[in-house]
Amino acid sequence: MRIKTKLTYGIGMLFAMIVLLGILSLSYINKLNNETHKIYTNNNYSLDYCRNMLSVLDELNTSKRALQVFTSNLQMQQKNLTEVNEKETTYKLTVHFEKHRIKKDQQSLREIRSDIYTIMTLNMASIYHKSEVAKQTAMNALLWICLTFAVCIVFALAILFRFPHSILKPIRELINGITEIANHNYDKRLNFEPTSEFGEVSTSFNKMAERLNEYRASTLADIIANKKYIEAIVNSITEPIIGLDNEKKILFINDEALNILNLKRENIIRKSAAELALKNDLLRRLVRELVNPEEKKEPLKIYADNKESYFQANYIPIRVIETGETEPHNIGDVILLKNITEFKELDTAKTTFLSTISHELKTPISAIMMSLQLLEDKRIGALNEEQESLSHSIKENSERLLSITGELLKLTQVETGKLQLMPKITKPIELIEYAIKATRMQAEKFGCHIEVEYPEKIAKLFVDSEKIAWVLTNLLSNAIHYSKENSRIIIGAQQTGDVVEMFVQDFGKGIDPRYHESIFDRYFRVPGTKVQGSGLGLSISKDFIEAQNGTLTVESEVGKGSKFIIRFNVK
Repeated sequence: MRIKTKLTYGIGMLFAMIVLLGILSLSYINKLNNETHKIYTNNNYSLDYCRNMLSVLDELNTSKRALQVFTSNLQMQQKNLTEVNEKETTYKLTVHFEKHRIKKDQQSLREIRSDIYTIMTLNMASIYHKSEVAKQTAMNALLWICLTFAVCIVFALAILFRFPHSILKPIRELINGITEIANHNYDKRLNFEPTSEFGEVSTSFNKMAERLNEYRASTLADIIANKKYIEAIVNSITEPIIGLDNEKKILFINDEALNILNLKRENIIRKSAAELALKNDLLRRLVRELVNPEEKKEPLKIYADNKESYFQANYIPIRVIETGETEPHNIGDVILLKNITEFKELDTAKTTFLSTISHELKTPISAIMMSLQLLEDKRIGALNEEQESLSHSIKENSERLLSITGELLKLTQVETGKLQLMPKITKPIELIEYAIKATRMQAEKFGCHIEVEYPEKIAKLFVDSEKIAWVLTNLLSNAIHYSKENSRIIIGAQQTGDVVEMFVQDFGKGIDPRYHESIFDRYFRVPGTKVQGSGLGLSISKDFIEAQNGTLTVESEVGKGSKFIIRFNVK
C-alpha cells in the first residue's frame, strides 16, 4: 500500500472518530439542556406562582393589592398546566377562589390553601422525576462519550505506534542499503512491494548495486596493476618515504626507509606505527614529531651503510575531496626524509672556516691597533693634519674589523652549540647602565640624547649578564646609527605580571613591516640601508636571548621609529 493511501486512511479514520465524538457529545448536551429547561419553565414557574399566592392568601379579605397579586398568579398558573392532575387541581383552586370572593369565610381559605399545596406537590414530584431522568441521561452521555473516547484513544495509539513504523521501515531499509553500498558491499539488494512508492526506488537501487558489482569485478585487475605500479614508483624514490593512514598504520614504505629504520617490509605493512615505535627510536621520533608538529624539528643524525648521514624530516598531509563533498579532508600523512648530509658537511666546513679566519684575523688586527697607538703617541713626534685623518680612518676600519671578527666568533659558538652561559642574579638597571656607558662616545658623536625609563620596583633577572649587556649595547648602537642627529633614544625596563621587559626605542625612519622577521636572519640587511654592518648583530642577539628562554621582538612603523623588546619570564 502506498504511503499516501496509508496517510489518507489513518487521518480519515481519526477525523471520522473526532466527528463522531463531537456529534455524540453535542446530542447529549442538547438533550440535557432541554430536560433542565423543561424543569425550570414547567415546574419552577408553577412553584413560584403557588408561593406568591400563599404569601398573600391571609390578606385577601383586607387588601386589594393581595387580591390583585393572587388573581394575576392564578391566571398565570392556569396557562402553565404541564403535569398530570394539575389541570383539575387548578380548576378546583379557581372554583374555591370564586367561592371565597363571595362568602369570604375561613373554610374557603382552607380549601384554597389545600389546592395550592396539591399543585406544589405535583410540581415537586415532577421536578424530582425529571431530575432523575436528567441524571440518567447524563450518566448515559458520560458512558457513551467515555466509550467513544476510549475507542478513539485505542485507535490513535495504534496509528501512533504502527503508522510511523510502517512508513519508517522502508526508509530504514533504504538507508541500510545505501550504507552497505558505501561500505563496498555490492551484493546488497532491496525488496519492496511494487505498488509502494519505494518499488521504483528498489528497482533502481538493485540495478545500481549490480552494475557496481560488475564494475568492481572488471576493475579489480586494473587496481592490482596500478597498486604494483605505485609501489614501484615509491621504491624508485631515492629519499626514504613512509605513508601512514589516519590511524597511524603504515600503508607503504620504500627500501631506503626500510634500510635506515632497519626493519623488514612484511613486519610493518598495515601495522601501527605507534606500536612499532616502541622498539625503534628513529620511528618513535618521527611519529612524535608528526603528532606534535610544534616541536622543533632538528636534523636526524643516522648511522647507516657504515657512514654517518643527516636527514631533514618533512611531514606532508594527504587531503582529498570525496565524491559528493565540497571540502577536502585528511586521509593520512607521508613522511619524507631528505638527505642533507652534503649541506651539513658544507655548513660544518663553513663554521670551521669562519672560526679559523676569525681567530687568525684577530692577531694582525691587534698588531695594526698596537702600531696605530704607537704612531699616535706624540712623544715620538706630532702628526700633521693629513696623517691624523689617515690614522683616524685606519682606527675606524680596524675597530670595524675587530667588531666583525667578534661577531663571527659568537656566531660560530652558537652554530657549534658551544655557547657557554654563566647566569647570575642581575638587576636590569645594571645591564642598561653598561649599554649606555659602552655607547656614550658614539652617542656624543652623533648628538643623540639617551633617556632612561625605569620603574621603582622591578624583579631581578637570572641571566648571563655579559651576553644580555652585549645585546642591549648592540641594540642601542643600532638605534644611534639609524637615528638623526640630535634625536632622542629611550632605553628602559618595565614589568607586567611575571614578565620583565627591557627595550630600546628610537624615532628614526623605522622598518617596513615586511622585514620584521627577516631582520633577525643572518647576513640580512634592510634594502636601501646606508649604514654599513655585517648583518649578524640582530641574529646573534636573538640567539643569545632565546638560549636563556627569552624573546626578542620588534615593533616598528615607517617614519615613526623602531622599538626592540627583550622579554624574560621571572616566575
